[in-house]
Amino acid sequence: MTVLEQPGAYRPAPPPAWQPRTDPAPLLPDPEPYRLLGTGAELDPELLRTLYGHLVRGRRYNRQATALTRQGRLAVYPSSTGQEACEVAAALVLKEHDWLFPSYRDTLAAVARGMDPAEALGLLRGDWHTGYDPHEHRVAPLSTPLATHLPHAVGLAHAARLKGDDVVALAMVGDGGTSEGDFHEALNFAAVWRTPAVFLVQNNGFAISVPLAKQTAAPSLAHKAVGYGIPGRLVDGNDAAAVHRVLSEAVERARRGEGPTLVEAVTYRLDAHTNADDATRYRDDAEVETWREHDPVVLLEREMTARGLLDEAERDRVHEEAEEMAARLRARMNEDPVLDPMALFDHVYAEKTAQLREQAERLRAELAAEESAEENRKGDER
Repeated sequence: MTVLEQPGAYRPAPPPAWQPRTDPAPLLPDPEPYRLLGTGAELDPELLRTLYGHLVRGRRYNRQATALTRQGRLAVYPSSTGQEACEVAAALVLKEHDWLFPSYRDTLAAVARGMDPAEALGLLRGDWHTGYDPHEHRVAPLSTPLATHLPHAVGLAHAARLKGDDVVALAMVGDGGTSEGDFHEALNFAAVWRTPAVFLVQNNGFAISVPLAKQTAAPSLAHKAVGYGIPGRLVDGNDAAAVHRVLSEAVERARRGEGPTLVEAVTYRLDAHTNADDATRYRDDAEVETWREHDPVVLLEREMTARGLLDEAERDRVHEEAEEMAARLRARMNEDPVLDPMALFDHVYAEKTAQLREQAERLRAELAAEESAEENRKGDER
């Protein structure tokens, strides 16, 4: 019996506003993560080949970026090693005119969407602004603050629908981001407005060092969807084919005008949170090794070999392509960027404010003074 059903309780005029508007049963996720690999399900061979190529290149990209961090070429790198299936699938399910809203760990998703691998690392290198043009590939700026990009995705998708544009926004977030108020606000607005948006939660077990059990008591993060009146899907985040299918269905549902979907992909971060993190403080090697047996690259490789879709020659070819990509990335990142301090004031506003113009003039004067002083010093030395 609810509070409003108690004897003498106030009863609003029908229909009662407090009654559920949606049958919760169809919104509930499956009790176990959805899987395809190893089940004998019918799968598109070309899709498997595409996924495999992206996964192998993605793994090599993660390793190369991590090495560049150790060499001082990147300020920081949040590796997605172990989560490549989520990253790749998120990029491949979108059409060219759709938008991807990544978090700071999702550089690989941006690369899989077609972005220059070096440009995707611009923010993590410490370059100015985003490091890339978001409109070129329809990839929003990498979001370092947790979950702040989710309301942006909802706003863009809602605006597109109002304009009659066929656009879906797919927003990626980690399990830690689901504890942020922005997560709640984004899902609530998206659900009420039936916004064409898809939310992909990569549940890798830890928000830096905080395990999932200390963040939520829900049966799963996908169950949170019911509270917003939208479907929740639970998928094996290391099964590339399964993630691709679940996200494809969610994107098409959004495109048909049926509203958003919350997808939880159960995966694992094999590397530390970033190069500044000591993961041994909160997890042991045995746990990591257990998840290595469920490596997304190995799972797909095993499946394709069993189906006769991958032989040693093809495997070597794909890995050679990955090595070539890594070599090009090394060469690009080893180039010292030519920086213009005055570019700091570009692309802040469409038209510079009075304050920005004042700051720009002050910096220009300081640079001119430094240049003049340097010329005088060289003249004295001569």
